[in-house]
Amino acid sequence: MLVSTEIKDRICYVEMQNADRYNCLSEAMCTELIDALQFGYDNECVGIVIKAQTKRGVWSAGHDIKELPTDGRDPLSFYCAMEKLLRKVQDTFIPVIACVSGTVWGGACDLCLSCDMIVSSKDATFAITPAKIGIPYNASGILHFINQLGMNKAREMFFLGTPITAEDALNVGLINRVAESDELEKVLEEQFLTPLRRNSVLSVSAIKRQFRILSRASTVISAENFERINAYRMRVFKGDDYKEGIKSFLEKRPPQYKGKASDLD
Repeated sequence: MLVSTEIKDRICYVEMQNADRYNCLSEAMCTELIDALQFGYDNECVGIVIKAQTKRGVWSAGHDIKELPTDGRDPLSFYCAMEKLLRKVQDTFIPVIACVSGTVWGGACDLCLSCDMIVSSKDATFAITPAKIGIPYNASGILHFINQLGMNKAREMFFLGTPITAEDALNVGLINRVAESDELEKVLEEQFLTPLRRNSVLSVSAIKRQFRILSRASTVISAENFERINAYRMRVFKGDDYKEGIKSFLEKRPPQYKGKASDLD
């Protein structure tokens, strides 16, 4: 079991428990999280909290690099486990709250943004790191960051791949509340869960469904631009830099990238 699930006072608490692997979002982890979200919804909870047991201060290291394909397949296809998990969080029509107590990397940052609200400890950091591994992030993920953070902050996070602090994340709207580590559970309970329990879950569910529809309303792109995006991404995940990124990560050494921007022309 990589995930524990407990229902308490109409809230479903979902905790990642694979701290030895830094709660990486492997296929098995994603599958268990999807099942836990469905369990909370089926049992008529008013909200779901995603938490994690941490090791060395890591809440989640993101996508399991060892599971990334190296045979020319898209690492972030529509049907990959992590993408299914992100859609499940967004399509679970009761509020899903991420309670973050540590560093958040890569796909785990997208997982947090997929949640409806984020409460974090003061020492938490957030980083989206596909460029460090040579991964071409998908259009839906990039658009998600743009919608949440604005164009400039999204560019900063994707281009640099460096962590931003909880305070910075709060200022740009990535998270909802920052608390001292020893106050995190109290803030979560008093400022989020207690008010949530008092409200009409029917009303909240209808509103979340509207948010989901409206967030997609301005995302229509032409067929030509859709094909162009796919062509850009394919040149990356079929190229040498992508393979070098994975290899260097597994060998625990700096990558030696040789690709040029003009390779996409």
